Amino acid sequence: MKLPIYIYGHPVLREVGQDITADYEGLSTLIEDMWETMYFSDGIGLAAPQIGRAIRLFVIDADPMAETFPECKGLKQTFINARIVESSEETLAENEGCLSIPGINEKVTRPATITIEYLDADFQPHRETYTGFAARVIQHEYDHIEGVLFIDKIATIRKQLIKGKLANMQKGKVSAHYRVVTAPQKRK
Repeated sequence: MKLPIYIYGHPVLREVGQDITADYEGLSTLIEDMWETMYFSDGIGLAAPQIGRAIRLFVIDADPMAETFPECKGLKQTFINARIVESSEETLAENEGCLSIPGINEKVTRPATITIEYLDADFQPHRETYTGFAARVIQHEYDHIEGVLFIDKIATIRKQLIKGKLANMQKGKVSAHYRVVTAPQKRK
């Protein structure tokens, strides 16, 4: 099932996700729905907070980026209860976008290499190191389960330039080719 994407301004996007267990109700269906939603929305990653669940779960399929970024070849994984345990001092800057912040792309500087520990969809443990754009995609989705958005990491001047667009999103004025849930509006 294609789920709606929660948009900038919705409080769930700022919550730190809770760990889950293998008996989390409807987990396998939820993961399937997240894959379907991500593909339908033309994303390469999707975190549970983006579909309204404050849990430590995200899915990534960065393989379509492999022609430009070879380190993304074969990167298709479900990440449960992930923790980044190491980050390099070396950084890389690239443009990022987000399904929860449609129409905005900004340059974000992130560690070039990370090591992450997580459970896969079968609750098998993994500890893996990623570099380059693969590391970036994982860090972007990981930030979601920490209540952080990519715009939190951009230059102050750039934040000022997109302030109006973000304010409109918070007011529910947003355009996307997928279903969305906007922030609850205060009654006057």
